[in-house]
Amino acid sequence: MDLESVKRYLEKGSGLLEDDDKNRSAIDGIPNRFFERFIMQGLHVDFVEPGRVICSMKVPPRLLNAGNFLHGGATATLVDLVGSAVIFTVGAPQTGVSVEINVSYLDAAYVNEEIEIEARILRVGKAVGVVSVEFRKKKTGKIIAQGRHTKYLAVSSKM
Repeated sequence: MDLESVKRYLEKGSGLLEDDDKNRSAIDGIPNRFFERFIMQGLHVDFVEPGRVICSMKVPPRLLNAGNFLHGGATATLVDLVGSAVIFTVGAPQTGVSVEINVSYLDAAYVNEEIEIEARILRVGKAVGVVSVEFRKKKTGKIIAQGRHTKYLAVSSKM
C-alpha cells in the first residue's frame, strides 16, 4: 500500500473498501468495521514515511472511561490500528493478525486534550512484524502510553 493510502485509511477510519454500502452488516444495521471508525474518527495523519507514522487527535468524549480520561481499551485499539497501518508503509500487502499487543499506561489524557500517536517499525520480516506505538501529550510531549504490537504476516504459499 502506498503512503497516501495509509494516510487515507487512518484519517477516514474505514477499511480498504471505498463503497460503504457494500460493507454493511445485517446485524442491527451497524456497518462492518464500525469499531475502527468509532475509535479513529478525528484522527489526523501529520507525518508518514516508510517505517513511521505520526498522527494527532483531540480526545473526544466518546473515548473516555468512567474517570473521564482516555479509555485504556481505546488506547489499545489505537495501538492495534495505527500499529497495523505503519506496516503498510514498508510495502507489506497486508498486515496479518495480531500475535501480541501490550500497553503500558503512564499518564492520562482528558477530553479535548490534543495527543500525538507515533508508530515505528521495529522489524518486519517474512512472517512477523513488530511495531512500537507511543502516545504523547502534544502540548508538553509527556508520554501517556507506550505500546508494542506483534503481528503474524500472512506468508504466501509456494505451491
